[in-house]
Amino acid sequence: MKIAYQQTNSRRITQWAGRVCLLVITGIPCSYAAEPQRAPAAVVAQTAAPPVATTGTTSGATSTAIAPPKPSLEQREIRAQLAPHRFTTLAAEIGAKINRLPVKEGGAFKARQTLVIFDCSIQHAQLNRARATLAGADTTYNANKRLIELGSVGKVELDVSEAEVMKNRAEVAATSTMLGKCSISAPFAGRVTEQKVREQQYVQPGQPIMEIIDDSVLEIEFLVPSKWLAWIKQGTKFQVSIDETRKDYPAQVLRIGAKVDPVSQSVKLVAAIDGKFPELIAGMSGRVNLAPPPGM
Repeated sequence: MKIAYQQTNSRRITQWAGRVCLLVITGIPCSYAAEPQRAPAAVVAQTAAPPVATTGTTSGATSTAIAPPKPSLEQREIRAQLAPHRFTTLAAEIGAKINRLPVKEGGAFKARQTLVIFDCSIQHAQLNRARATLAGADTTYNANKRLIELGSVGKVELDVSEAEVMKNRAEVAATSTMLGKCSISAPFAGRVTEQKVREQQYVQPGQPIMEIIDDSVLEIEFLVPSKWLAWIKQGTKFQVSIDETRKDYPAQVLRIGAKVDPVSQSVKLVAAIDGKFPELIAGMSGRVNLAPPPGM
């Protein structure tokens, strides 16, 4: 019995010693060393994780997708918009009530046609008063001229009466000029695009009344590569495809921009529709069919 007990203790000591050595060498707990089939999840995950696939050069640097280059200005579709030859905003020059707006929105008018009529009854009354005051001052001045010959008045009285005449004449001229602002005439032939006020509305000096355009010629502004200046000249003809009408229209270059944009290497061109087409109006847009000739 004593020999068997000693053998049993010897085997236990050997097992504990082996576990301690395995813990020191591998860092795995003894219970796991005794049962290697039950390794911890962290260790299994670490050994089972697949390698990360990377793309790149042989040095190991990861490469990224390169965006395709943007098309150059020569390869892009050239867009343009129809614009009126001239346009402006008519504003009130006096404070008054609007009596009439003879031309409605969208209506056409001729050059020097009346577009706005104000109620200027107060200005007419002011003009009549200024004229009456001028007449009285002129009478006083003429009387003083006769009296000074008789020595009844002095030179000062004559000069003062003359100054009154000049002042009242200036008042009459100013009031007459004010009456000239009681209506607004069209500076050119065209169409009314927007009315900002209505009849019987009181407006202040400087208040916008309506916007008008001269659509006798429809212009087009667009950008082209600066290298096209080698063959584009004033009068160069081309076609414009309008989106709204789905038709092509002839056009020609009117003006070439004064400078080239150094960043985009482009230059502005101003062209015009060549001919009269009633279906075209300002604001329509389309594609410019312009390309360099072969070999350019």
